[in-house]
Amino acid sequence: MSQTAPKGLRLHIGLFGRRNVGKSSLLNAITRQQAAIVSNVAGTTTDPVEKPMELLPLGPVLFIDTAGVDDEGALGEMRIARTRAVFDRTDLGILVAAGGEWGRFEAELLEALTARDIPVLVVMNKMDQARAPESLVAELAAKKIPLAHTAAVNGEGVGALKQQIVQLAPADFISSPAIISDLVGPGETAVLVVPIDKEAPKGRLILPQVQTIRDLLDGDALCMVVKERELRQALALLKSPPKLVVTDSQAFLKVAADVPPEVNLTSFSILFSRAKGDLLTQAEGALAIDRLQPGDKVLMAESCTHHPIGEDIGRVKIPRWLTQYVGGALEFTHVQGHDFPSNLHEYQLVIQCGSCMLNRREVLSRIIHCREAGVPVTNYGLAISFSLGIFKRALSPFPAALELLASLEQGAAGGR
Repeated sequence: MSQTAPKGLRLHIGLFGRRNVGKSSLLNAITRQQAAIVSNVAGTTTDPVEKPMELLPLGPVLFIDTAGVDDEGALGEMRIARTRAVFDRTDLGILVAAGGEWGRFEAELLEALTARDIPVLVVMNKMDQARAPESLVAELAAKKIPLAHTAAVNGEGVGALKQQIVQLAPADFISSPAIISDLVGPGETAVLVVPIDKEAPKGRLILPQVQTIRDLLDGDALCMVVKERELRQALALLKSPPKLVVTDSQAFLKVAADVPPEVNLTSFSILFSRAKGDLLTQAEGALAIDRLQPGDKVLMAESCTHHPIGEDIGRVKIPRWLTQYVGGALEFTHVQGHDFPSNLHEYQLVIQCGSCMLNRREVLSRIIHCREAGVPVTNYGLAISFSLGIFKRALSPFPAALELLASLEQGAAGGR
């Protein structure tokens, strides 16, 4: 779980501040490695630098060192924009000041972080030169924002800083939402349908499948893994029906035909909509597919940066299914990794992937951005099941989602 834990499962800790306050030195002191380049020249850090580590007792975390927010010129503005984009994936913010200085940049950073409900820890670095003024100490105490003093160059105060990070970690990181174990109890059986396509890593399963299997094992459930061609045979071998069947979304139609209607069915992507995002919002967002018209713009957001080949799910299959459903060509835009457009108003729908590579805060931030822009957002599995006509079947394990759909349908009928 340590250095090999996926980024999406790590607590994301962002380091923010002006140039040359010692953010990179602080990162190196915390990790006890030369994770970031350190120089007396202001602006040495240009792009966010990520460093995974194990921080006990929290477990796997990801530190993100950012460029200074007081950078100058056109290139500096680009660096600042990338720094602010890190807010969307920050679970805990460390605001670094130095030498007792606190001004407009620090105040604006603090306001931006707290406005997003991101827990913030203020660190006054270079404590050997000056400590935080009493006025700042009182101001932060009134706002209940913790303050630490460090001298990163010699490691002074770093141990206490680590303890404060542990204490400030969001509660939802300590108790992360289950992927599937709350749907399949101890001793119950889940059947996982895993097509092996060209993009699956050779000799391995893809990350959502691995994480789902692990969650089932942690919950003392039974797990049967089959390819779609062997599903009928696998079901026939079971003495009693499985509690749940989970399929890769691209095999939805075949699996739905092979699974008895009384058995709950969903997809890995829909499981991750709940675990990584907001299932109810994204289920409602899928209804917007009914309102799409030929020529409308759809944003496809992929969290990983794989090289698409063959019948890629996001580049080929979903666009084809949606085009067939709408009855005319749609305009698709694709973004990958942490890229996400700031101006969403030109899109009629945003479709997020399962987000196994993103942390939950980043997915929720994207959902909030869509909501603020008035653009519906859904995810791969929900969009696929809707366009293939098996939407309610795919939501069968989630009563709250079915209740939401029923109320929306009732409201639409009343409006007519």
